[in-house]
Amino acid sequence: MMSRLAALRPTTIDELCEAIADAAGRGAKLAITGGGSKSAIGSPSGATRLDMSGFAGVIDYDPAELVLTAAAGTPLATVQALVAGEGQMLAFDPFDHGVVFGGAEGRATIGGVVAAGVAGPLRVSQGGVRDHLLGFKAVSGRAEFFVAGAKVTKNVTGYDLPKLMAGSWGRLAALTEVTLKVLPRAKLRITKLVLGLSADFAVKAMARAMGSQAEVSAAAHLPDYHGRSATALRVQGFAASVEARCRMLDAQLAELGALDLLEDRACESFWHAIATLEPLPSHPPLWRIILPPRRAPELMRMIDGAWLLDWAGGLAWVATDIRPDRIRTAAAALGGNATLVRASAAMRAVTPALHPLPAGVAALEERVRRAFDPSGIFETGRF
Repeated sequence: MMSRLAALRPTTIDELCEAIADAAGRGAKLAITGGGSKSAIGSPSGATRLDMSGFAGVIDYDPAELVLTAAAGTPLATVQALVAGEGQMLAFDPFDHGVVFGGAEGRATIGGVVAAGVAGPLRVSQGGVRDHLLGFKAVSGRAEFFVAGAKVTKNVTGYDLPKLMAGSWGRLAALTEVTLKVLPRAKLRITKLVLGLSADFAVKAMARAMGSQAEVSAAAHLPDYHGRSATALRVQGFAASVEARCRMLDAQLAELGALDLLEDRACESFWHAIATLEPLPSHPPLWRIILPPRRAPELMRMIDGAWLLDWAGGLAWVATDIRPDRIRTAAAALGGNATLVRASAAMRAVTPALHPLPAGVAALEERVRRAFDPSGIFETGRF
């Protein structure tokens, strides 16, 4: 029998099941944690920390089959370095939140990335976590070990649980292992920059580029890039193809003026800055707003603060001191939703991190959570 102290950092399935069963018996709450890189999202919680870093290591990687299986506590950086060594990448373009919270990168785990549904700028073309999570192993709030998806001997027939688990924020089960699809890494990466566009023209230009045969893989807009706005269009692939598609973009957007060029390392550095929000100030509350791209310029006119657009305008990052109710009212009016990512502990204590759901959807979500966690072991009050 493990001691309660040891149960806070289990290293085997049996220990994890025991820790959860023990918490259920005591009526305790468990906060599932990987590296803690996103622990400042959501209301501060006094729940016992269930450290999943004991489940670490790459379990199986078959570059030829484009499939990787890793324990959930494996550092994201370790996984990214491994697949990069084989000329591959995680398709959903995840990133480490360290810089977002004013710290260093390196704490994020692959399980935490999956649980939070973290995807970077390439999501607009490659898809999100839920599109590339093939399978997983986990322990539910019932203290029951279960498996789902690909590469398992016994599947949960009839339910696409990987899609449900991605973005669940540790409220359904504690992930112990994930199986992910990877993709070949592009041989050449080029970013075309259109300078001086307003948000309205930028969104139109991004929509035109994304809908063209140029196969743009990422599109973003910065209102201030070295003193001017910059609309960025990323093209990647084999050299000959990239060069041809860049010429296509030049011709298609010729009326907007000459397009500047970022190649290789400069291109990677630019998109890393977009993902980790380096252009935005670090002190005001930070909001992640999902909305129809065409409505993004309207949102920017309704909100006073620093901002940038990713996902061709479908994702707005806004750093502002505006009241949370005004942010969420504006987002909802435009068909979107707003997540509070960074704020003071006092603000997070009274402002839900996730956008409130309609009553019917909230009731359905509650039933799903109770199916996995009937005693509410993972309901820590964070969300």
